[in-house]
Formats: sequence, C-alpha cells, structure tokens
Amino acid sequence: MQIKLKDLDNRLARIERVMANQGSLEFSNQLESLRTDVRALHNDVDQMSNALDASRKQQRDLYADQELRLRTLEPRGGGASATVAAGAAPQLSSTPEAANASGDDKASYQAAFNLLKDGQYDRAIAAFQKFIAAYPDSSLADNAQYWLGEAFYVNKAYPEALSAFQRVVDKYPQSRKLSDALLKIGYCRYEMKQVDLAREVLTQVATRYADTPAGRLAQQRLEKMAAEKH
Repeated sequence: MQIKLKDLDNRLARIERVMANQGSLEFSNQLESLRTDVRALHNDVDQMSNALDASRKQQRDLYADQELRLRTLEPRGGGASATVAAGAAPQLSSTPEAANASGDDKASYQAAFNLLKDGQYDRAIAAFQKFIAAYPDSSLADNAQYWLGEAFYVNKAYPEALSAFQRVVDKYPQSRKLSDALLKIGYCRYEMKQVDLAREVLTQVATRYADTPAGRLAQQRLEKMAAEKH
C-alpha cells in the first residue's frame, strides 16, 4: 500500500510539472483522477494504521491484565517472587511469612490456591472463604483475601470481587498486595460502568505506585479509557 501510494505521489508530481507548461484538457483529467486516487489511498492507509494501533493496544492490555492476575504467588504479596514462564503454573515462593505459617493454615491455603490456578474458580472461592474464616490471624490471610477477589474477578462477579479487594485495603493497609488490590478495584469499577470512580482509583494507583507493575497497568487502563472517550 505504501509503495503504491509513493508511486502515485511521484506520478502526480510529474503530471503537475507537465501541466505547468501545457494546458491540455487530457492532462487536466488525468491529474484530477490521480488526485482522487491519492486522497483515497491516503485515507485507506490512515484507517489501516489506526486499526493496527488499536489492535496492538488491545493485545497489550489483555496480556498485562492476565500477567498481573496469574503472576507468581508470594505470601503477603511479597517481592521475592519468581516470574511465571509462559504456560507454566505459578508456584509458591519460600518467604519468612510462609515459613512462619502453621502447617494447617499453610496446607489449607495451598489447597485453595491450587484450585485457583487449575481454573476451578467456584471451588477456589469457597476454599479461600473457608480459609479466611478459619485462620483470620494467619500471616497468609491478606494474600488469601486478595486471591478471593481474583477468583471472583475471573468469574466476572465484579461486585463480589470489588468487595473482596476493598477488604484487603481496609483490613490490611500494610499488605504488599495493597497496590494490586487498588488496581483491581479500579478495574471492577470500570467493568461495572462506574467510570468516574474507576478513573479516580486508577489515577491514585498510577500516581502513588508509578514505578510498579500495578502503577503501569493503571496508567494503561486510563489511556484506554481516554481513547474510549470515557
């Protein structure tokens, strides 16, 4: 398309030079025809470019959202996580919090998380709810609360997901999962068509956690909303 467009531009320039020296009606008709073709082709190129940019952005947004949701689990959302290879299942990190958890709550937590990563979201929801009720003081409780929200979110149960993520913010303000929970609150508001509230939360995340994955994803979603005229 670009080669054809360049060729038409060259032909148009040649004919315009000829027209400067001749008043031929035939040349005039050719010139007008070429101008029409060039305008149409420029329009086609612009449309293709815009469509390609939109498609690339949509793919980036989808990948970024999935990457955050399925990122390697670390108790209390800790920073010593390993990156999940493409197609690989997340694994629990070994951290002081996990080491200090009792055998019962750690085993129960692991079982709930295994259900989540196996795609058994309804069972994972029930298992995380049971864990939170049984071990409210566990060092893994905030992380369990966050992943409960994720299970609801994947199920598109956005009001329930919002409530679960908000619980992380309200009950565990020092949790390392705080930024991710705030991000997902923004996502839930967006999915629930609460655009102003979504923008408010996402702006907070993008500003407060600018140099983190959550901050960058919040900024991407804000840009997407702006492109959608929200």
